[in-house]
Amino acid sequence: MAPTRTRGQVIERRLAAIMMADVVGYSRLMGSDEVGTLRVLEAHRSAVLEPMITAHQGRLVKTTGDGFLAEFQSVVAAVSCASAIQRAMASRNAEVPPDRRLEFRIGINLGDIIVEGSDIFGDGVNVAARLEALAEPGGVAISGTVHDQIRDKLPLAFADRGEQTVKNISHPVHVWTLGASALAALADAPAAAPAPPRQRRLRLWAVALGLAVVALLAVAAWFIVDRGGGTDAREPLRGGLVVLPFTSLGGNPGQDYLADIITEELTTSLARLPKSFVIARSTAFTYKGKNVNVKQLNDDLNVRYALEGSEQHDGTRVRINAQLIDTTTGAHVWADQFDADRADLLQMQDEIVTRLSRALQVQFQDIEAARIAQTPARDRNAEELAMQCSAGFLNAQFAPDRVDQAYALCDRALRLDPRNVRALVELSFRSIDRVIDLSTTDRAGDIRQGEEYVGRALAIDPNNSVAHFARSELLLAERRFEEAIDEAQQSLALNPSFVNAYSSLSLATAYSGEAQKTVTYAENAMRLSPRDRQLYIFQFLEGFASLLLGENDRAIVALRRSVAGAPQWPIPQAMLASALANAGHEDEARATLANYMALSGPRPRTIAQWSAQLPSDNPTFRAEAEHLTAGLRKAGMPEQ
Repeated sequence: MAPTRTRGQVIERRLAAIMMADVVGYSRLMGSDEVGTLRVLEAHRSAVLEPMITAHQGRLVKTTGDGFLAEFQSVVAAVSCASAIQRAMASRNAEVPPDRRLEFRIGINLGDIIVEGSDIFGDGVNVAARLEALAEPGGVAISGTVHDQIRDKLPLAFADRGEQTVKNISHPVHVWTLGASALAALADAPAAAPAPPRQRRLRLWAVALGLAVVALLAVAAWFIVDRGGGTDAREPLRGGLVVLPFTSLGGNPGQDYLADIITEELTTSLARLPKSFVIARSTAFTYKGKNVNVKQLNDDLNVRYALEGSEQHDGTRVRINAQLIDTTTGAHVWADQFDADRADLLQMQDEIVTRLSRALQVQFQDIEAARIAQTPARDRNAEELAMQCSAGFLNAQFAPDRVDQAYALCDRALRLDPRNVRALVELSFRSIDRVIDLSTTDRAGDIRQGEEYVGRALAIDPNNSVAHFARSELLLAERRFEEAIDEAQQSLALNPSFVNAYSSLSLATAYSGEAQKTVTYAENAMRLSPRDRQLYIFQFLEGFASLLLGENDRAIVALRRSVAGAPQWPIPQAMLASALANAGHEDEARATLANYMALSGPRPRTIAQWSAQLPSDNPTFRAEAEHLTAGLRKAGMPEQ
């Protein structure tokens, strides 16, 4: 930061991310109830705005009556903060009559600012103000420079509004918006809950990535839903869950904002799942600071599970502990611990929420699968069969017999209920995966079958994020990569927590000649879920992209781990054989290729077949794929 001198004065300038916000319809609200409006606005400022700005390492520059101005050192932090504020405000406004809601519009720009005391000025601030005016109520508008910075870092599906001419700005501003309708879709998506992460990824890519800010909650969807029917009025709903206020163990009551934010983010994210039954934050926070008898929660709130936890500062580190408790027995059914650097923590709060949520989803999956397993087969309904099908994929480790057993359960579910969206989506992957995994014997037929199942699922539930994900994979199979990216982004717009959609984005990126981005996505995925039971998928994706980039040593490390995690998955074996051969380990390469050739099922077994089935004609990808075919040739794969 270099000050400049003008007429004897030192003018301090710096580059910053600027956030400007105001309340929609503030004059009308004040005219209707001046005292009440001011009281509510102040409550929002103290409970949401100020803590979240601080938590994202921002600075509240000033309040402006009905709005505020803030600055951030990080563009990612600024946009993450805006998203978190709008999500929190939507939750707080849920039970407020529409004509009495205080809704913010937020604009964010990256630009040069002039600093004078504690205030800031300049074109960077002026553009942020114009962007705020272009945002929808409850939404966010950002400039093109901001979008360039966050595009590959945050899972937010901003819409491109093009160049806009705005008042008192000499040049057009490229505007991107995230509307309140996208947020509403997250909470209001109807009908079938998203299917959980599945072992069915028998493809050339992996479950990729959670970028910071996503909360991977898809697996919990089936667990925390009230399915109606024969549930007794006093039986804790199968989806009933309360997130108790996390406690701060630092000993300073003024520093417990992070614990409160983690609590609120978990509550909000879980509550967005279709038909979810999660106790509202306003009720949950009445337990803050109290010794809670979790069994009493069963009677007080009619919930089956309680999530409690704590955060503790220790020098440069922060530790998060979480426990899931069965309120009917008081038993701890799951517990885990997460560590983060203090310097990164405030920007990583959403990542902590993501990792906690991911671990919870897998735990919920195990609990429900065990329950269903105790139910006589003749008594299982279509949804239970479909859930058991999903659980089977999660644990199949690409073993063909387990995969077939899982699909058989979905077939049974669909016979019982032809409109079961979960079964339709899962069965669509049976065909789609064969194409993407290079194991199809009828490409056109598999694509037609996938189109049928995906089309039926979306016709029944057009807002189902997993069905849109399935369609993105179908488009990948059809080599329509730009459309696949659009569909994956639609999946994320409906449910930003559904991180599986990043697998389509990552593969489409690799096939478009940008393998380095795929490596980054894989690293993010493993950082967000370092003990994931499907870690071998992330490892494969890292190895695949590294092989394309000619980084054989890195590819070998990642692919060896992937093969160890899923020894019956053929594709990593072929990739590992290629990387080993390229690195000069020809004996091990030949042995690995022999293992690949010995595995059952159709797949490319000659160089000609590999070359014919490469999934993209992108020149960069085709050139990078030469590393793969050259290694296979050295490892001993026949030409014809």
